[in-house]
Amino acid sequence: MAENKAEVAVGGLVLAAALGFGFYVMQSTGMSGPSGSYPLQASFRSAEGISVGTDIRLAGVKVGTITDMALNPETFRADATLSIKDAIQIPDDSAIAITSEGLLGGNFVEVIPGASFDFLASGDEIVDTQGSVSLVSLLMKFVSGSSE
Repeated sequence: MAENKAEVAVGGLVLAAALGFGFYVMQSTGMSGPSGSYPLQASFRSAEGISVGTDIRLAGVKVGTITDMALNPETFRADATLSIKDAIQIPDDSAIAITSEGLLGGNFVEVIPGASFDFLASGDEIVDTQGSVSLVSLLMKFVSGSSE
């Protein structure tokens, strides 16, 4: 009888740990649905290194996530939907860039705020975008001595 209680207790702990891990994954990837946020649109020439769930940062602080990405068949650009926290107002002349955390780190989307007194509203598009830079192409330029 004591063995059954121990097995039930261990099983309950394993189940609780699995549920906690699932909740953590949903929160960290933005799958639980961003509450208190508004969508913005952006189009990148190259969205290499980012995907749904990628952080959007302003001054190093997470202010949102990428919630959708698709290839635009007419422009051949990567169209992304960004979900920004309601408390964050982004000037309408701001730019965004795909940036790396370092040589071995992951990528994130950096918001470079503008100086306008008008702010982006829900559904607006950020026009000034900079796609990701390929590390391999940078290394090839460095090795070949090209100044292009």
